[in-house]
Amino acid sequence: MATQIEATVIVLASGRGERFVASGGSGSKLKALLLGKPVLEHTLEAVRASGLPWHLEDTGHAGMGDSIAAGVRATANAAGWLILPADLPLVKPATLRAVAQALAEGARAAQPVYQGQRGHPVGFGAKNAAALTALSGPLGAAPVLRALREVGAVVELDVDDAGILADIDTLADLARAQAQLLSSLSSS
Repeated sequence: MATQIEATVIVLASGRGERFVASGGSGSKLKALLLGKPVLEHTLEAVRASGLPWHLEDTGHAGMGDSIAAGVRATANAAGWLILPADLPLVKPATLRAVAQALAEGARAAQPVYQGQRGHPVGFGAKNAAALTALSGPLGAAPVLRALREVGAVVELDVDDAGILADIDTLADLARAQAQLLSSLSSS
């Protein structure tokens, strides 16, 4: 089986969205409408527009670590992985490409930064496959990223993309994302 040249975006859509429901939302936050389209569809549009290969991991898993491990196993021939929670509907395709490019240039891991704040997607080179497939539980890839950061193996990419921070966990987050999206549409 041939190895892929580009990193694969793993869109994590397995979460239960408990904070969203606790904030007054009904049903899945990924199905909540943002300017008439589900949150998940906004995220997938950005992923598709990036031109990168992608995999939607939407099978119910016990925790984010389990979801990441399953996604990496399902795309084992990838040149690396961009871990993107599905509740980031405002992330820009250019940001996805920038993280993938850092991996293509040899970074072991890459993370976008907007105005000093780290966000998603976090990119991991193919050499991290064993560590990623061993993940389980609620922490996601944080332990792998922390270990790489300790040895100076994480490239931080300054991006002009507030969408790397705009995850939808509550109804208030959804309202902020809608305002941000409307603002960006009116200024373009």
